[in-house]
Amino acid sequence: MLPTTRSGAQIALSPREIEQWPKTASARALADDWPTRQPASFRVPTLERAVPVCRHLARLWMDSEDITDESARSAALLVISELMTNAILHTNSVSITGRLRKAGDWLLVEVQDEGGATSVPHPHRTDYANEYGRGLVLIAQSVQALGTRLETDGGRTFWARIPLTG
Repeated sequence: MLPTTRSGAQIALSPREIEQWPKTASARALADDWPTRQPASFRVPTLERAVPVCRHLARLWMDSEDITDESARSAALLVISELMTNAILHTNSVSITGRLRKAGDWLLVEVQDEGGATSVPHPHRTDYANEYGRGLVLIAQSVQALGTRLETDGGRTFWARIPLTG
């Protein structure tokens, strides 16, 4: 098994761990002993199978932080799912990093790619019969604020701010 590194709540999963999730030692260790009261960061390879793993990690983190508001939890899972999927489908990244942290009455969710996108996605309305193109619109309707920033290494970070109550 390829190693999982974990320093505090910084987790890096290998392609093999993603493919075998949750039947890995790292999955069992995280379920039994999730670090509490600190931000979470998880780096995963750009495999479609990584998206549900990231949702699982986000749920574990929200449980450890006592985030019980269903609206906030649903919004965070939507953001993680959509932004991870966009990074997998629309960038040349080898890995993607998701981050979750509490800041006062807010939950901050970030997804950072390694760049290589041909364009910057923007929320736009599409025909609901289309399979693609609605993700950022759905996110924008579910969060307080949504933005992006270009990183010094050429990657891009999409972020969302979600109220923790009401």
